[in-house]
Amino acid sequence: EHRSIIVGVIRRDREFDELLSRYDVNASDISGKWEAFKIQVVENQGNRYLFVVGSDPRGAAYGLLELSRRIGVSPWVWWADVVPEKRENVTISEEQIIQFPSVQYRGIFLNDEDWALVPWSTKTHEPTSTPGAIGPKTYARIFELLLRLRANTIWPAMHECTIPFYLVDGNKDAA
Repeated sequence: EHRSIIVGVIRRDREFDELLSRYDVNASDISGKWEAFKIQVVENQGNRYLFVVGSDPRGAAYGLLELSRRIGVSPWVWWADVVPEKRENVTISEEQIIQFPSVQYRGIFLNDEDWALVPWSTKTHEPTSTPGAIGPKTYARIFELLLRLRANTIWPAMHECTIPFYLVDGNKDAA
């Protein structure tokens, strides 16, 4: 018995599309949708395959993170110290899961970063002598949280005491 997880984005890779066809995974229900994903278990000749199919790259990522959520990993695992429960076995339901957002742009507006986020970042998480510089190590954590929460947009407030996001080396790369 063979078990595999197969992840991909439709119409991005010929080999992935051929696997979908070979294992009779119909992706028409997510095709053309924004950030959609489908999770489907397929049995074939005694082997089991778990397909995570994205309509686009973020859709595929959201599908994987949905699996993560279903096995007990909170989106807040790092920010709120939510420790996942340890499990020896994980069972994935055989029901198809199809999800896509009802709102195209979802995210956060970082407001009042000068009294909390900047001091924490510059003094603790990513020490720097540059006042007001929220750097890429901090933004990488913010972006991971946003991805886990299925957000796709961030609006840094950029108060006078904060260096603008795009002027801090590495922030654009972190995004």
